[in-house]
Amino acid sequence: MEGRGGPDSRGVRVFFLLVFLLAGISRALKVQHTHTMAEFFLESFPSGEKVGEVVFALDDEEILHVDRDQERTVWRLPDFKQVAIFEARGALSNLAVLERNLEITMNLTNRTQAQNVPPSAIVYPEDPIELGDPNVLICFVDKFSPPVLNITWLKNGQVVPRGVAETTFYPNVDNTFRKFSYLTFIPQEGDVYACQVDHWGLPGTLTRLWYPKVPPPASEMPENLLCGLGLTIGILGVIAGPVLFFKARKMNQDQGGI
Repeated sequence: MEGRGGPDSRGVRVFFLLVFLLAGISRALKVQHTHTMAEFFLESFPSGEKVGEVVFALDDEEILHVDRDQERTVWRLPDFKQVAIFEARGALSNLAVLERNLEITMNLTNRTQAQNVPPSAIVYPEDPIELGDPNVLICFVDKFSPPVLNITWLKNGQVVPRGVAETTFYPNVDNTFRKFSYLTFIPQEGDVYACQVDHWGLPGTLTRLWYPKVPPPASEMPENLLCGLGLTIGILGVIAGPVLFFKARKMNQDQGGI
């Protein structure tokens, strides 16, 4: 069940004014496919738990979301924070109204339960891998519903307790959701990382493994290329030598017989 609306606080009006201004600047700079989104959604589950979020995005990049537990605005793009304000209490008030409407709708529909859609997941580094250089591993979990899941990072079979951050749940156009989890780490040869995902739609834990794959240094690549070329020429020489020898011998025999 999903509901959408918009806070009516002054901070929200200032925020929308800023977004429209940025969209106008983008058009002036001939940047295409720029759009904004204000998303209010709710999910209710058999346990009676309700999960709701308020998310603002620009070109599918989250600008901010509201932390319901701490009743505060979380900025994912800090530059916007310098020129705009957003009052979390106004958004939470609207979310409370949606919760009441959701409860009424659920009672009218006899609380019909939606199907669980299992997620997919991939793991990849933020930057090219260099052993010993700090980097970020990203676990992208996509195409799942409802928006309730657990993501756990492991290093060499042990749970990683620190250096982990997550985004909120992002809605997809097909009414499923996606989520990112980030792990800061230092790549070391032999280490194995795992992103484990638990969701109601899965028969068990979904695990995606990752380990550092370091390309050879650029300075070694010409040497490897020359070695391979030399080996190829050597093999061709070994094959061509006897062939030319026997051909020359045959030609001498033919000339001697004339």
